Parts: sequence; structure tokens; C-alpha cells
Amino acid sequence: MMLLLRAVIGRDLRLAMRRQTDLVAAVFFFIIVVSLFPLGVGPEAEQLRKLAPGVLWVAALLATLLSLPRLFADDHRDGTLEQLALLPQPLAIVVLGKVVAHWLVAGLPLVLLAPLLGIQFDLSNDALIVLTLSLLIGTPALSGIGAIGAGLTLGVRGGGVLQSLLVLPLYIPVLIFGAGAVDATVTGIGPQAHLSLLGALTLGGVFFAPWPTAAALKVALE
Repeated sequence: MMLLLRAVIGRDLRLAMRRQTDLVAAVFFFIIVVSLFPLGVGPEAEQLRKLAPGVLWVAALLATLLSLPRLFADDHRDGTLEQLALLPQPLAIVVLGKVVAHWLVAGLPLVLLAPLLGIQFDLSNDALIVLTLSLLIGTPALSGIGAIGAGLTLGVRGGGVLQSLLVLPLYIPVLIFGAGAVDATVTGIGPQAHLSLLGALTLGGVFFAPWPTAAALKVALE
């Protein structure tokens, strides 16, 4: 199963490098959304610091959501997903590999860019570190939870809109604790509780979400 997991991750990463427009689109969306807020709100530092956690986390959430529709769609279209479903190993292992690859392509670049974009909001060094750490811990949960929505809407006409309606309510706890960790640092409370809960959501999203996603994929293939 570990060989299968590594093979799926490697394959999806190679395919993502061939389709760099998807990666660039999500990254530029994140940069543009975050950069527009200081221009629209104004240069008042105190107000920017209050807005920063929510703005950065909402932008990361939407950028991740933007790349979800193609998580299984291409493999479903060319028949690869059917072949993977026939393997003797559980389909959930394949889903886990695709979730990890999706995070490496769509989530990790956002984590690396966040400290640079956070400077626009006059965040302190401690707040920038916690922002990066919260995104590093929390964005895998976005990929894992999003995989459930991508599996449930696979092959459905207008599935992108339906997927957003299914996934966004499930993203709310991740958003609350992720932005709350940064806000707690800014106000001097301490981010430990928020980061712990965020880590628990990520463990649940990454390691438990592949099983219902695999079940949804089998229904879609039938």
C-alpha cells in the first residue's frame, strides 16, 4: 500500500507539472485577493492587523476550492479512475495519495506565500510565524475535506457549484480556528488552543475523509 501511495503521489505531481496553468491560477488568485484588501480598506495599520487573519485564511480557502474540481475529473474522463478502483488495494489509499498531491500542489505554495503577503497588513513577526504555521497545519484539512465534495459531485452536471455548496460549510471550523490562531497572537492571548484544534481537524480530514470519498467514487463509477 505504501508503494501505491507513493506511486499515486508521484504520478499526480508529474501531471500537475504538465498542467502548470492550474497551479498558477490558484496562486495568482490568492495573491490578488489578499493584495486588494489593503488597497480597498485603506492604510490604517490597526484595522489591517484586525482584518489580516480572516482575509488571508478566506483567500487560501477559496484558492484551494478553485483547484478541487480537477482532483478526480481528469482520471474519471480518461478511464484511469476505473482502473485504480480495480486494484486489490483499497481505493481509499489512492484517494489519500491524491489528497497529499493536491496539498503539495495547491496548499503548500499558499503557505510559502502567506508570510510575504502578511507584511502588507503590518503583522508582527510572531503573527507571521503563527499565520504560516496555522496554514501549514490547516490547509491539508481543506484538501481532505474538499476531496469528499469532489467525489460526491464527480460526473454531475454543474458539479462545481454543487461542490462549493457541500464543502464550504465543512470548511467553517478550519477557517475559525486557523484565523483565530493568528488573531489570538495579535491580541496577546496565545495560539496554542487554536492550533491544537486545527491539528485535530487536519488529522480527521486527511486520514478519515478518504474512506467516504472512496465510497462516493465507487457510486460515481457505477
